[in-house]
Amino acid sequence: MNEESSAKRAHFVFIPLMAQGHIIPAIDTALLLCTRGALCSIIATPATAARIRPSIEQSGLEVRLLEFPLEYVSDGADNMDNISAERVVGYFQAVALLRAPVEEHLRTHAPRVTCIVSDFCHPWTSALAASLGVPRLSFLAIPALSALCELEADQVDEPVMVPVPGWKKRVQLTRDQTARFFSEPCWRAVRKEIYGAQAEVDGMILTTFLELEPEYVRGFAAASGKQVWTVGPVSLHHQLTGVGGGLVKTARGDAATVDADEYLRWLDGKEGGSVVYVSFGTLAPTMEPEQLLELGLGLEASGYPFIWVFNKADHLGEPQLRQLQARVAGHGRIVTGWVPQLLILSHAAVGCFLTHCGWNSIMETIMTAKPVVTWPRLLDSDQPVNEKLVVDELGIGLSIRPKEPDMAVRREVIKAALTTVLCGGEEGQEMRTRVSELSLKATEAMQPGGSSHANLCDLVNRFTI
Repeated sequence: MNEESSAKRAHFVFIPLMAQGHIIPAIDTALLLCTRGALCSIIATPATAARIRPSIEQSGLEVRLLEFPLEYVSDGADNMDNISAERVVGYFQAVALLRAPVEEHLRTHAPRVTCIVSDFCHPWTSALAASLGVPRLSFLAIPALSALCELEADQVDEPVMVPVPGWKKRVQLTRDQTARFFSEPCWRAVRKEIYGAQAEVDGMILTTFLELEPEYVRGFAAASGKQVWTVGPVSLHHQLTGVGGGLVKTARGDAATVDADEYLRWLDGKEGGSVVYVSFGTLAPTMEPEQLLELGLGLEASGYPFIWVFNKADHLGEPQLRQLQARVAGHGRIVTGWVPQLLILSHAAVGCFLTHCGWNSIMETIMTAKPVVTWPRLLDSDQPVNEKLVVDELGIGLSIRPKEPDMAVRREVIKAALTTVLCGGEEGQEMRTRVSELSLKATEAMQPGGSSHANLCDLVNRFTI
């Protein structure tokens, strides 16, 4: 493609938060925009660039990876997944120093930028976009309901009831139950800066889809006063377009700990809809060894085969881990490290997802029509609100979250929940029916004539020079 034709195309520059749960949907969104004729560039630090390069290269699409070293390197890494909690504020301050080198590169290299798409956690991109004279869109990998609750709750300092328009059961959420990002005292200055910059954006991209939560999408757009583009489920394009196929599903995120073919061979030997997939994401707080053992015993007691992905923060002593692995070896797999989650969930043998309710996981479970057992682990995030959406509003799951954070979840509770969701008579069947219907709506949203497809086309047209 010559420079003249490139200069007339939309060029989106993505500046994601460099954590797995944020950068994976950002890459997927960039790939989607490229399939509709745009150019996309992604800003990344070296460690993050090494992670995401395979999925970009295997896609075969015109996505440019722009690598910028970070001056602040803590704990041997330059991405959020490997920064200790006490150093995260310093990490955010260091990331803001990328503005000068990023701006210099974008000014001096073709093609001209037409739009900055930045994670809402990067307030410094407001000044970057203003200096370049281009619009800035905020990227939120959360549902509209969580975004709306966070926006409403941010208006007050004391606990209040947050009205939720259209909520089927007329549930109101206290401020404590809403998605209070950056709620710790050490984040106060950062939070103020983030929400000040958020008020200045030219629009917002959400990775939900309109048909999933229409009242909340409209409510969030009205409350924020911004145009909102819903473009999800963004990872669905791998199935719809065939771009990259299984290779991209496998390459998304980190390198897998075990070869993907090994998972598939194991799943091929299981009955359809019989396997439980268990994962609590990459940033969940540490689970005590006693609770880990109780979870393992609950999975064993359920009688269902399972794949359980240990969080990097969770730890059992080597003798305990070996004993647990030996005990469940007949029908369970315990994996430490990264796995190709979308590839596993897509397999017909998987019948249920025990999840922390991270939004990427919720989108993938809807895409693949799997009901859920929910247990949010990161309570000062969108996860508790996502759970309410999934369980109370959509009716595609069952919660086992304890009433108090320090309470244990017993094996009997885990066994009963899995039994209900997988084969619990009418209740379980209703969940499976509803999630299948939502999966169909998700596919329709991404196809020509669908809401997400139309929004992606509108983005490309809107920001073409």
